[in-house]
Amino acid sequence: MTHTNQIQQAFNFLQAAEVKLAHVTKVKPSERPTIKNSKDAQRILLQSWDPHNIEYVETCKMLLLNRANKVLGITTISEGGLSGTVTDVRLIFQHAIKGNASVIIVAHNHPSGNSNPSESDQKITNKIKEAGNLLDIQLLDHIILTSEREIYRSFADEGQL
Repeated sequence: MTHTNQIQQAFNFLQAAEVKLAHVTKVKPSERPTIKNSKDAQRILLQSWDPHNIEYVETCKMLLLNRANKVLGITTISEGGLSGTVTDVRLIFQHAIKGNASVIIVAHNHPSGNSNPSESDQKITNKIKEAGNLLDIQLLDHIILTSEREIYRSFADEGQL
């Protein structure tokens, strides 16, 4: 291999995609809300939901928390149709790691207004919990929201975590 080929090969890494991780916050730690129970989480999550879409589009969101259960941020994981959305566990933890979260709360809405979890909801909750255990990121709750503010379901409150 010639010297020119060695130099050219050494610089081939410049053709690879650049990966950036970013965590940008504009909220002082003292001003972050604390999650003490499922009602606190439900209230904060509903504030981030588009009130016009909660009855029409199933969406999965996540609260990112630090060890003291202070909210670091909220992110949308996926949006689907009337009866479902794809929840990719890898995306959940990609966001959790980028956001420096130690604890997460996953939530999705049921446009039907029925807050009962489906078999699919239970399976994805278990997958998220297992993945979180491997990464040392606790799944604190999975909440199912409806357009009626007082009707929601908390997996943690039901002892399903």
